[in-house]
Amino acid sequence: METKPAGDRRVRRTRAALRTALVELVLEKGFHAITVEEIAERADVGRATFYAHYRDKEDLLVGIVQDLAEDRERLLPAVEQAREKGFTGLPVLYIFQHAAQERPVYRIILRGEGDGRALREFTELVRAQAEQVFRARTEQLGVTPRVPLDVVARAWTGELIGLLSWWVETDTGYSAEEITAHLRDLSVYGRVWATGLTPLDAPGALDLT
Repeated sequence: METKPAGDRRVRRTRAALRTALVELVLEKGFHAITVEEIAERADVGRATFYAHYRDKEDLLVGIVQDLAEDRERLLPAVEQAREKGFTGLPVLYIFQHAAQERPVYRIILRGEGDGRALREFTELVRAQAEQVFRARTEQLGVTPRVPLDVVARAWTGELIGLLSWWVETDTGYSAEEITAHLRDLSVYGRVWATGLTPLDAPGALDLT
């Protein structure tokens, strides 16, 4: 079995401690109210050690998003399975399960803490992955999208992030499996179906423009 050098392990531990400290302090005081010194003290490292890893607290926050993205690389087998079997909901289920495990981290990102850069980066990562999956699926089936896929991916991402934000901040009563099933049905069947109506039942009833 390959072992990681001790230096690598120390780096990972230090970064993990700094990121945990940031999350705790942001939830306690808000991002703008905390300082690098407070983060370093909470993580039990020196100020110089902080700057050896991150430029500033904004850089640390974005690093947390990148950590989440790397962690979610385990999502890829589910994505591949979804491509083969159609709309299984497995990738979305993984995101909600991951958010349940890392709820404090998701909360500070989805709130747009800092200057919103972390949320923008998170949104773009999800959008790019969604568009890749939608494009691969249409190419596999040889179909022509009725709506441009960049529009589809952005609409889907906005819907997902809106639900995810509500779910991590609120005791919704929905499990990860339940909220995934609702989002999957909404994606597959549409909003008119979801309300129990049809376009003939109430023309214009869902026209929000």
